[in-house]
Amino acid sequence: MPANAETSDALITQPLKLPCGASLPNRLAKAAMTEGIADRFLRANERHQRLYRTWSHGGCGLLLTGNVQIDKRVLERPGNVAIDGNGGRAALEAWARAGTEAGNHLWMQISHAGRQSPRYVTRQPMGPSAVQLKLLGNFAKPRALSESEILDFISRYANVAAIAKQTGFTGVQIHSAHGYLLSSFLSPVTNQRTDQWGGSLENRARMLLEVIRETRAAVGPDFPVAIKLNSADFQKGGFTHEECLQVVEWLNNEGLDLLEVSGGNYEQPRLLGYEGKEDGAVERESTRKREAYFSDYAAAIRKIAKMPIMQTGGFRTRAAMNEALDLGHCDVVGLGRPLCTHPGIANGLLDASIDEAPSFEHTLNMGSGNLSAASENYLIKVAHVFGQQGWYYKQIARMGDGLEPDTKMGVGRALGWYLKDEYSTAARMRR
Repeated sequence: MPANAETSDALITQPLKLPCGASLPNRLAKAAMTEGIADRFLRANERHQRLYRTWSHGGCGLLLTGNVQIDKRVLERPGNVAIDGNGGRAALEAWARAGTEAGNHLWMQISHAGRQSPRYVTRQPMGPSAVQLKLLGNFAKPRALSESEILDFISRYANVAAIAKQTGFTGVQIHSAHGYLLSSFLSPVTNQRTDQWGGSLENRARMLLEVIRETRAAVGPDFPVAIKLNSADFQKGGFTHEECLQVVEWLNNEGLDLLEVSGGNYEQPRLLGYEGKEDGAVERESTRKREAYFSDYAAAIRKIAKMPIMQTGGFRTRAAMNEALDLGHCDVVGLGRPLCTHPGIANGLLDASIDEAPSFEHTLNMGSGNLSAASENYLIKVAHVFGQQGWYYKQIARMGDGLEPDTKMGVGRALGWYLKDEYSTAARMRR
């Protein structure tokens, strides 16, 4: 319920008790961002410890890791952490200790990249059906999973969750957004199966629901289990907002502790704040006006969801964060990119010493060698998106190495570093 006007300014500072009984110390969360800093065996290391120790002391009550893969054969990018018979338990324990030093929660985000694994990472991605991601020729055609593989992956999600609990992580989040494996099962575009795992929405949601059930059974009733779910794919024929609302109704019965609302996929990357041309989806006026990308969708989901809601994407001002909480659109506000350049910014937002987190454009004004996002040239636009992404990856890597963020780096230089790092990391993995 919305808070009284007298208390609304303090909402981000208030604790949140979750359905499982655990409590978050405040309403700010570090959203999941891929790190790409694992060792050649896809294990956590000292870089994760340094990075998450920094974020732990930054003020957020909840930290979500980048996606930890259940299948070392199929990664979202080189340098993902994977838990798939490759050892590294002591490193996971050290990561969990470092990431909870300040008394915050640290939840492991558990994922499978599905068909969205680049060619330089895997030559044989997997998905519900053999529907290729056609984006710059960078993704091979996936093969459709057999039913036995689907059942195996369901068990793998649960097994990784159990390991997360055993090694000191204080919760888990199941990644079912952005076009990765569980998300692709939900979409009619990528799931063209005719068995019990495809066709109707009930069948398309079956894998997600089974993953949640087995995960809950593996970790017990008092351990936080969350999910990240697309509000919509923003793609013609894809997973719609109306279907999302139905899935949320089903999720109400699964004992979840937090539902993070997101949207888009690699073809429609709304998660990056990129307003591409959609295939049949209509952009809402309020989305254009407000800084938070998914506010309208979160508000609609809030009317149905019985579990707490986390909203991530575009939040920058303290006022907007408190307003979203005050209106009851969400219970937790997720921050991502601002924490890559100002890892302690949550402390400032919580004690009201600052009112606004820096945007990419504001931060980059200090840099040079920028690519124009406003260009009409498609290749320049694409280069800007990837360069901007690489710019933030670089800041994460620097913090993992114990260095300060380099806000003077331009997008062009960041793009060059990103491409070199991706391919060199992939080459190290193949040795």
